[in-house]
This record gives sequence, C-alpha cells and structure tokens, in this order.
Amino acid sequence: MGKNKVNEMVRRNYEFEVRAERNEEANEYIIVGRPIVYNSRTDLGYFDEIIERGALDEADLTDVRFLVNHDTSKIPLARSRRNNENSTMQLFVDANGMTIRVKLDVENNSEARNLYSAIQRGDITGMSFMFGIREQDWSEMDTDHPTRHITKISTVIEVSAVTFPAYEDTEISARDKSALDSARRALDSVQRRAVDTAINYKAKAIMRMLGTKERG
Repeated sequence: MGKNKVNEMVRRNYEFEVRAERNEEANEYIIVGRPIVYNSRTDLGYFDEIIERGALDEADLTDVRFLVNHDTSKIPLARSRRNNENSTMQLFVDANGMTIRVKLDVENNSEARNLYSAIQRGDITGMSFMFGIREQDWSEMDTDHPTRHITKISTVIEVSAVTFPAYEDTEISARDKSALDSARRALDSVQRRAVDTAINYKAKAIMRMLGTKERG
C-alpha cells in the first residue's frame, strides 16, 4: 500500500436515507441525513475509493454550510459554526461517518420550504459534501483498478441535499473531473514509485547474485 499526503478538495455523493421531521412543540422543521459514510466503496472509474473509519477525527468542522446541489450562488439554508447549540445545523461524527441535523426556516424561506417538501415526498434522497483530503493510501496497485483509501479528511466546507446522488459518468465529468484527474495523477505517481522500487530491488538482487558467483 502506497501512502502519501495530499491537499485536494473534492465532492462526494451518496444515496441513502435523508428524512424530514417535524417538532410540533418547537414548531421546527428538521432534516436529518448522513452525508459522509465510512467504509463505503465507490467506483470512480479509474479506481475505487473508500473513506476509512476515523478519517474525520482531526478534520476542521468549524464552519460548514448547508446548500442544495452545491449552489454557492444561493443563500445557505443552514450553517454550523463550531457546532455550537445555536447553530442551525448540528454535526454528529460517529463510528459510521457523519450525521447532520438541519433546522429549516420554512416560514420565511421559500427554498427551505420547497426542499423540506421534496424530502418529505421522497423526491430528494441523496446527500453530498465538499471536503479536503489530507492523507490517503493506495492498495491493489498490481491491478487495473486500484483502491484509494482516504485516511484523513482535512476539512469539510459544505454539505448539500442533491437531486442526482448516484455516481454516473456524466455527473463525474461535469462536476468533479478536475479532482478526479488530480487523483489519477497521484495514482500514476504512486505506481511509478512502485515500479522504480521493484526495478531497484531486482537490480540489487542481480548484483548480489553476480557477486556471489564471482566469489565462488
């Protein structure tokens, strides 16, 4: 496994339960979902990727926005500031990744109201997040489809409810091609180092063999 440190910003989408809740007493409209999943293998075309358990342990979560479809031109629908109790979004890191709890202002914000309705109806079922990678490992380097293991996330910038959560080729090329190209270059670099190491090892072994024969 080839380990290296990186400084890369990427987005990742997942399709699984995101639900709308209602707190009648406090008159709150709540969205609960899990935008970050540990130990979930994702096929990114050139390679598979897994966010390893504990990758968030040292991540910077001091200022995280909640958006729809990563649309930074729109006003955030919620925000977590140092995850304090007054934040409109709460972050919960556990053994399986990260869960969020978002309070939506459906009375004063039509976009929040539309989102709440879409999730309640089951029209939106996916979440995504933008994050930085600090450390990664590579495995299955001797195959045509290696695996990248993200072991440390440096920061989480934003999380989004997304309309198209699945990893389709068109979505990858349109949204995240530059990040994937960067990862592919990192993979190529790791593979080249592995080949160079193997060549050097074989050369030294041959030299040792020749030296033994000469002495014999």
